[in-house]
Parts: sequence; C-alpha cells; structure tokens
Amino acid sequence: MTIRRFAPGAAFAGCLLLTGIAVSDDSQRHISTFGNENGVAQTFNAPGALDTTGPFFQSLGTNGRSCATCHQPGDNWSVTPKHIQIRFDQTQGLDPIFRTNDGSNCDTSDVSTVAARRKSYSQLLNKGLIRVSMDVPANAEFTVDNVDSPYGCTSTTTLALYRRPLPSTNLRFLTTIMWDGREPSLSNQANDATTGHAQGQPISAAVRQQIVDFESALTTAQIEGPGGKLDDHGAKGGAMALVSQAFHVGINDPLNPPFTPAAMDIFSALASNDNKRQAIARGEALFNSKPISISGVTGLNNLVGDPFQGTCTTCHNSPNVGNHSVPLAIDIGLNAASHRTPDMPLYTLKNKTTNAIVQTMDPGRAMITGKWADIGKTKGPILRGLSGRAPYFHNGSAATLQDAVDFYDTRFGIGLSQQEKNDLVAFLSSL
Repeated sequence: MTIRRFAPGAAFAGCLLLTGIAVSDDSQRHISTFGNENGVAQTFNAPGALDTTGPFFQSLGTNGRSCATCHQPGDNWSVTPKHIQIRFDQTQGLDPIFRTNDGSNCDTSDVSTVAARRKSYSQLLNKGLIRVSMDVPANAEFTVDNVDSPYGCTSTTTLALYRRPLPSTNLRFLTTIMWDGREPSLSNQANDATTGHAQGQPISAAVRQQIVDFESALTTAQIEGPGGKLDDHGAKGGAMALVSQAFHVGINDPLNPPFTPAAMDIFSALASNDNKRQAIARGEALFNSKPISISGVTGLNNLVGDPFQGTCTTCHNSPNVGNHSVPLAIDIGLNAASHRTPDMPLYTLKNKTTNAIVQTMDPGRAMITGKWADIGKTKGPILRGLSGRAPYFHNGSAATLQDAVDFYDTRFGIGLSQQEKNDLVAFLSSL
C-alpha cells in the first residue's frame, strides 16, 4: 500500500488543496479522504491516485486561476466560505479566487486595499458565491424595469447573479449542467470556464477532454459520521458503493413511471444500530416516505397538478444520488422577494405582453430561454457529498443542513417535529 499525503495549504496553480490522504491498494483503487464538520468524505478516482499535475489544476487563463481554484478536493470539489476566508487571510485577498471579473460583488468594486477587498469580496467570503454576469436574452418575454443592488451593479441589460460553484464530482449522474442548464456538455463548460472565470483563450479539444476525463472519473460521498463508519453493518455509505450505483437518464422519474419513492436505500441496515446510526436510518425513511403537499412549484405543479402529494424523492429521485433523473428546472421560491436578504439584489421584471410584474433575486433559467414561465427556475443538485460543501441552495441561503430542512418544512407546511428534523439532518450529512 502506498500513501500520498497533501500538506495543509499545499498550493496547486492558485488553489489550496487542503489536508487529505490518497490511498492506493493492491487492486489499484485509489481513494482520497478529507475531513469535514460531520466526519470524513471520500473521493474515489477511477484511474488511480489523485493526479494534481493535469490541466484541471493548471492555470490556463490570464488571472492565475485553475479549475481547482473553485473546485477544491477538500471541499468535496466545490468551495466553502471557511476555506475561502483562510485563503484571503493567507494572501491578503490576492489568491486567484479573488478576481474582479466574477469574484467581487461588482466588477467596479474597490479592491485597492486589504480592507476594501474584504468588503468587495463579501459574497464570496460569507457564502462562497461567484458573480455570474448574464445578458438578458434578445428574445426575452420580459424587460428588467428596475435593479436594486447593494453593490452598484445596476444594469438592466446585464444582470449580476450570485451562485454557488457546483461540485466537479459525481458527474456521471448529471442530467443538467449548471444551475440554469446553460451548458450543453461538460466539454463546453470546461472551455467557457477557461474563457470566462480564468479570462483565457479557448482551449483545445484535447485539453477539454483531459479536464472532462478527470472530472468524470471522480466519485465522492461521506464515509464517516459522528456514529462512525458509514459502510459497515451492511450500510452502503462512502464512494465505493456509489461507484457501482446504477443510473441512466429517467431511471426513477415520477413524471414518467415506473417510479418508486423509496429512492434511497443506503442506510436502512443501520436501523437496529446505535442511536446516532439509527437517526440516519430514520432520516432516510423520512426522506423516502414523509408526505409533502407540493404546491406552487412552477415547472412541476403545472405538469402534475396543484397541490400534488409527494415526498422528498419526488424531486430528489435518482436512486441513492438525490438529483432529478431527467432535466427539470423548477422554482420552489428561493429567489422570491419575500426571501430577500440585504446582501442580495432584487430585479423587477415586467412581462412584455401582459405587463405583469415579478420581483426576483435571480431570474434563473429565464436568463437562458427568455421565457416568462422560467423565471426563478433552477435545477436541484446531486446530494451526495453535501457535508463538505456548505452553504446550501444555489444562492447559499441555507448556512447549514438544519437551515435547509427548516426552509422546506416552512415552505411546504410539512409539520416536521424537531426529532424528524434532526433525523433528516443526520441522513443528509451522511450522504
């Protein structure tokens, strides 16, 4: 057995690869493990030991960034505020993640001093949000009549949208690329990230394929929790079980039966174990079966009726993965003006035909399609590896898994008891 150790703060093309151990065994299965607040996460890399010399870790643009700048192995291949703040303190806000093209609150933000940078990169530091600047589509069914921005980004034609970097692992389960589904392929996404985030020139087809091959070989899941290992006593936690998980597009779509709401069967074997592990199994059962009256969700209720009786797995239905098994952009209300916090912009959109008005923090998929019906819609992410990449939702509005559970309980009037909330958090933190 050989062991490779990554020292704390080891730098790779402007990213900090945090403490981890990559293990190679006789069967050539190579695993890296990284601690998080809920235990330990595990990444399986199909070709072998994690190679940090390829183009994913190289600066391919002009501003020092690499793919890994915003997709850290130690953050389950996303980034977290805790570690972004460490990078700020270590470099006085000059690490490549801190760039005004999309890292600052606005492209005109003052970054002349450390204090100014701390203020100007507050969305990145506090919520791990990247600013995505998008033009309103020329064929849009709406106009942007007003922009209320706390940062001075007030254009009505190019909107500043603040979103979490999605993890670059478990990609074989994807049915939609990016929160708004704007990328047609991973190859296209790699190129756009280089020309946009890294401010570089288009990369060759060969380099694109190297990046896609690297990302596609990664599988990540939680392997240890407060109750111990998640792959013993018959449980199927960790990356190795996920590697062999069956999947195809539409595998368990409630809109195209056959469908089973019992989409998660990772931890049922823990039901007779100790209290902490029993909580995980109870949470999984709740996730599969707790009745939810789903109402007011555009993109879903207009297809199945309003209200519609479902469970968590109505939307999180890919077996043991947790995303939707077909592309499905929906609006659960996260972008609504009623949920606005002082650090977020508010856009007033007017329908060109009806003059109807909608206020939203992020028009979501409508910025791609131009359709009024798509305002506020985003995809649901893959749930595996949640513990290592807080905060949650596309806009980082849930600081913890408890906050995420509380949002759903309030939004849909589920009526969860505190014990049920705790059990759901135990389950989600074990994914």
